[in-house]
Amino acid sequence: MSASVRQRPHTAALLTLARAHQPRYLRELAELVAIDSGSYSPAGVNRVGDIVGDRLRAIGFDTRRLTPPSIGTHGTGDLIVARKKGALSVEDGGRRILLVGHLDTVFEDGTAAARPFGLVGSHARGPGVSDDKGGLVAGLTALRILDEAGFQDYAEVVFLAVPDEEIGSPASRPLTEETAHGMHYALALECARENGDVVIARKGVADFRLTVTGRAAHAGIEPERGANAALTAAHLTVALQGLNGRWDDVTVNVGMVHAGTRINIVCPEAELHVEVRSATTRGIQQARRAIEDLAARPAVAGTTVTVEQLDLCPPMEDTEASRRILRAAQSIGEELGLSIGAAATGGVGDANLIAGMGVPVLDGLGPVGGGDHSPQEWLDTTTVVSRVALLASLIAVLGCEQPPTG
Repeated sequence: MSASVRQRPHTAALLTLARAHQPRYLRELAELVAIDSGSYSPAGVNRVGDIVGDRLRAIGFDTRRLTPPSIGTHGTGDLIVARKKGALSVEDGGRRILLVGHLDTVFEDGTAAARPFGLVGSHARGPGVSDDKGGLVAGLTALRILDEAGFQDYAEVVFLAVPDEEIGSPASRPLTEETAHGMHYALALECARENGDVVIARKGVADFRLTVTGRAAHAGIEPERGANAALTAAHLTVALQGLNGRWDDVTVNVGMVHAGTRINIVCPEAELHVEVRSATTRGIQQARRAIEDLAARPAVAGTTVTVEQLDLCPPMEDTEASRRILRAAQSIGEELGLSIGAAATGGVGDANLIAGMGVPVLDGLGPVGGGDHSPQEWLDTTTVVSRVALLASLIAVLGCEQPPTG
């Protein structure tokens, strides 16, 4: 027998609850901003994680802390995974929804004291106020008001808070991908764009190292016996940069070049570090093939080039499945008097990793903010109520779909 599905909470009712919670939102935001939680400050990250975990447990989530393995010489804070079962099974149309935000900021210890939380008109200021503490508190508030509304018509809601997003999530990535497995939808809690847009797509990033091997020789006595790896690297740099414009939405950047040890030696070895960004997996693959083709034809006789792919963050592609989430958000936005646009960005985040697991994602579901990673970072507090209501209502819409018949 299928579980009965009651009507989801009206958006207007969620808006009323969100308005009642705005003072608490600002208090909790100030509390988080007052904590230094740079990616390489695990104690501060864990203090933020303690608060987030406590808030989730208070509304019935089963919360776990997981310590990712250290990467290199740096440890990170813990990852928070909180789960709450709903009243529906998947067979009854219940859906598993993942919310994701991050606990870390880009700022060094001492920044919170130097630039404490404050309000300048309607703008909240302080390190991480937009990226991503404003989004974290928005997610907590949306779940709190759904709990107050008694809404349980979903299979499961999972809240994931990672400790190292600002450095590319090197430690938490396997745990994020494991958590994303089996989810039906994901909502990422980065703040909305400055014009209010949500994010429908993020470029993927692939990092490559090209090692050029030449042949050393005395640069004054017998240079003809050498094979100059630096010269090959120079030709490669020009050719690699020339790949820009070959494909839509693909960029190639030679970011670092290292060559040689002494000026009187024909350079025997050089190294190039290259970044490729693309809106699609296909674009990254095309660029890789082009890089390998160039490496196979070095400009200087006697030199060879090897190509290694060091890392890959998959793109968060603009798909029909993610467009369905966007259309739901836009429909709710109309009820709230919001015009919800969709933006694509070259920046990456944990939404990329989740999309790479085949889960449809919509990002930018926090309040409107900007100036990220700078002393001018801000969050528009006039958008908090409507954006929290939008997020809560979107969870309610996605949480239950009509089960199949027959």
